[in-house]
Amino acid sequence: MDKKAIIFSAPSGAGKSTIVNHIIPLFPELEFSVSATSRAPRGQETDGREYYFFSEEEFRRKIAADEFVEYEEVYPGSFYGTLKAELQRIWDKGHVVVFDVDVKGGMNMKRIFGERAFSVFIQPPSVEELRNRLIHRATDSAEAIEKRVAKAAEEMAYADRFDHIIVNKDLGKALKEAETIVKEFIGK
Repeated sequence: MDKKAIIFSAPSGAGKSTIVNHIIPLFPELEFSVSATSRAPRGQETDGREYYFFSEEEFRRKIAADEFVEYEEVYPGSFYGTLKAELQRIWDKGHVVVFDVDVKGGMNMKRIFGERAFSVFIQPPSVEELRNRLIHRATDSAEAIEKRVAKAAEEMAYADRFDHIIVNKDLGKALKEAETIVKEFIGK
């Protein structure tokens, strides 16, 4: 099997994690790539499941050691990235890597993997709806929410750089659309 990857990207709060968590159990050949971050865990997040959590210093050491396929300093001192060892672990099993990454990370991944990757942009119906979702998620301060909303408005301009756009207005429809495009990409 080729070393394939499916990249799900979206502004924070658009629903990409919900969609990814729905898709993975449906296709046994898919495996989630756990990203690394220098931010603190939120809510019930645990190291090695949602993210590999590193201090900013540890993250910078891994950058210097060339341990990342890609990484991004999303906010000052707040890094996200994909470890080379994580991809190798998944591909060694013959699985398709699934990424849940920010928009810049998604564009970088598509550039790196080219035709071996299928990139999907999850778009909220509007910036205002996104703000409401982030408020109801209740994991961030009001200031952090406004930062995320401002960033989302900017990120939505990049949607057309992805192979497919899913507008997540109706979650049920978005999930079905995701199932269909994943099935087509992995050749089922």
